[in-house]
Amino acid sequence: MLALSISFVSCREAGDKAKSATEEAGAAMEQAGDDAKEMGSDAMDKAQEAGNDAMEKAEEAGEEIKADAEDAANDLKDKANEAGENIKAKANEAASDVKDAANKAADDAKGAANSAADKAKAAVN
Repeated sequence: MLALSISFVSCREAGDKAKSATEEAGAAMEQAGDDAKEMGSDAMDKAQEAGNDAMEKAEEAGEEIKADAEDAANDLKDKANEAGENIKAKANEAASDVKDAANKAADDAKGAANSAADKAKAAVN
């Protein structure tokens, strides 16, 4: 009887240990699931933050590019206006030089004509 009672006690202890081990395994699996779920949630949060940061940096870069393009356009406009003013000034200067040369040529021609007329008068007298 003693052997039978030891055998029953031993089986019951084995059953209790198996049940306890099963419960512990279930709790460990549940904890692992919760941990995996939390890790997944953290990963999603970090991915979302990284995406938001990337969007902000892209917007900042776009604004910088836009500002640089506007500056370049303004510089180009200023240089074009300056070049136009320089061309206008040179054209006015050239026109003035042509006018001065034409007036000098006219004066020279008038002087030559007067000199010829004087010589013709002198020859007739």
